[in-house]
Amino acid sequence: MTTRFVGMPQTLVRLPPVHGRTPASLSSLSGLIALVHLALLGGASPAVAQADERVHANPPVIDMWQPPAARKTRVALPPDAMRARGDRTLELTIGYTDSRIYNPVAGRKDRVRLRSYSGPATDPDRPYVAPTIEAMPGDTVRITLRNRLPSDPTCTGEHTDPNIPQCFNATNLHSHGLWISPAGNSDNVLLSIDPGVDFQYEYNLPPDHPAGTFWYHPHRHGSTALQVASGMAGALIVRGDRLPTADANGDLDTLLRTGDGRPMPERVLVLQQIQYACLDAEGNIKVQRDEAGNVVAWVCDPDDTGVIEFYEDPAGTAQFGPGTWAQSGRYTSINGLVLPSFLSTAGDIERWRLIHAGVRDTISLEFRRLKPDAAMPDTLSSADAKRFIDDNCTGDPIPYYLVAADGLTLSAARRVTGTTLQPGYRNDALVVFPEAGMYCVINASVPAAASVSRTAPSRRLLGVVVAAPGTAVTDIDQHVRDRLIKAARRSMPRDIRRQVIADLQDGFKLSKFVPFDDIADDEVTGNQELTFSIDLTVEPARFEVNGEPYKPGRIDRMLPVGGVDEWSLHSELASHPFHIHVNPFQIVRILDPNGRDVSAPGAVDDSGGAVDPQYPGLKGVWKDTLWIKSLIPQVEPPGGVYTIVLRTRYERYIGDFVLHCHILDHEDRGMMQNVRIFLPDAEGMPAHAH
Repeated sequence: MTTRFVGMPQTLVRLPPVHGRTPASLSSLSGLIALVHLALLGGASPAVAQADERVHANPPVIDMWQPPAARKTRVALPPDAMRARGDRTLELTIGYTDSRIYNPVAGRKDRVRLRSYSGPATDPDRPYVAPTIEAMPGDTVRITLRNRLPSDPTCTGEHTDPNIPQCFNATNLHSHGLWISPAGNSDNVLLSIDPGVDFQYEYNLPPDHPAGTFWYHPHRHGSTALQVASGMAGALIVRGDRLPTADANGDLDTLLRTGDGRPMPERVLVLQQIQYACLDAEGNIKVQRDEAGNVVAWVCDPDDTGVIEFYEDPAGTAQFGPGTWAQSGRYTSINGLVLPSFLSTAGDIERWRLIHAGVRDTISLEFRRLKPDAAMPDTLSSADAKRFIDDNCTGDPIPYYLVAADGLTLSAARRVTGTTLQPGYRNDALVVFPEAGMYCVINASVPAAASVSRTAPSRRLLGVVVAAPGTAVTDIDQHVRDRLIKAARRSMPRDIRRQVIADLQDGFKLSKFVPFDDIADDEVTGNQELTFSIDLTVEPARFEVNGEPYKPGRIDRMLPVGGVDEWSLHSELASHPFHIHVNPFQIVRILDPNGRDVSAPGAVDDSGGAVDPQYPGLKGVWKDTLWIKSLIPQVEPPGGVYTIVLRTRYERYIGDFVLHCHILDHEDRGMMQNVRIFLPDAEGMPAHAH
């Protein structure tokens, strides 16, 4: 991928989380800011310290900086052994965990029993988000996975179709977005770690690996969606300290600093849809139906325990599928909590590392001012949430800057008032709250073709930010630019400082921090075609890539290491997020059904009748996951088909891995292919030795 970094990391910078995770029940959000200010001044409130666990009518007062950091395990070494610099040895145990999740629709916490990771750093109050793993380029990360789930009645071998979800207690591990080997005990998702089995993964990050925001989750075909929807996912942050030089680019981390040279405050935010259901005596999902018999809501009674144990109940009600997330009434959790509060300070610039680690929702992130006298209702159904936002989250959305996509630094920061996160996406954003007060964190509505649910969902509240008094900001754009220029003057090398500052002043460019060179036309050595489709003429429906469902052991694409391909992607029914392992890709163009390139800056994508902001500005961006949009079935083909053109290099690593739809129940049902990167001989064919 022609990396452009320089130097080796010397130290790992760890930012300590802000503590004080005290839940509170408040009759009105107006009381929240008073409690927060009291806490900031050093006081303590009995109302906070002695909060009643039985009442949860409001978001808990929690400063949500990031999930706990995974700790190293103690490893006994011989006295004369030399431990390699940067070795990180961790443990994750998988088992059932009994806990509670706040249910805003019912205004209480539901009991749940779900599969989860646990380890030395797991927070018992937030068991359904995995610990954050931190590393640096050149490190070796060893993760021992211990499967302590019970034997699995769904894994009897009775199913001859590998695309019927099964083996729900078998697992493995995928490091989503890392540029490492897919073979052996590295990022190998073709393994099955069965109940009772321990296995150690070894991720050797090359010294030129990009610094950025990545994540990890299970990827065992047949159980992926069920396990990820249980909260089995965590952040994987690669930190960098490589300064740019005249000849090589560096890490964005070296620029994102405060005026006194410290790392910019950051939040690692893992967004999940934990889609538990409560069951009746026959094992079916408890539901509420309308007069026509359609399911309108999932129901959990106070003594029930929510579970995720199947993809479809015995009565045929799907736990995964179009409309199920909205029917469930569940809310997206952030770092394991529903409707959290974030403590901030007006004028501070924060780096929000946003990770969409969910399965069944599209998130469109907005920030708006919250009225000081806003009163949170006792319950928050979808209609309640929309009404609350309409009445209380007023004014224009607060602008913020995107500086990285899928862990890879953008060539220029993008000013936005909202950003669309599809399953698997990551975005790094520079966020500043211009004055003291409270702000709504909103999942805004998106057009139906832009949503996993295939409908235009109502707006949802994700949480609340409480900004303490600090520096009032009247011009956010100038404020962010000035602070970064000040940081560049302090931290950038003398011979490169002027260029970095000039770039910031010229369209907020980040040219000296981009990890990969653009892929030029004359580099391309081959072409690949891919089409996602769902065959509804058979029962059950077949989820396909290029007209075929997934087949274990079949190699669908043979690609030579050192090659460069241009890919053309389509979807023939509904929209799907495309993800390919190991090598990221660069977006060349995105053509709407009328042939307009809607990836260019300032383009307007309105072919579906509503403006969709997710594609404009993506031309030239590097990613590993991308929404392949289709207006079908709303319109007849080919009028609803988008064409996405990507380019990718296959460098360094050989072996077998997969590409797939990142609506993970689609992957489990067959929307996946096996890819092999091979070492060619002199004739370009796979090289073999005796």
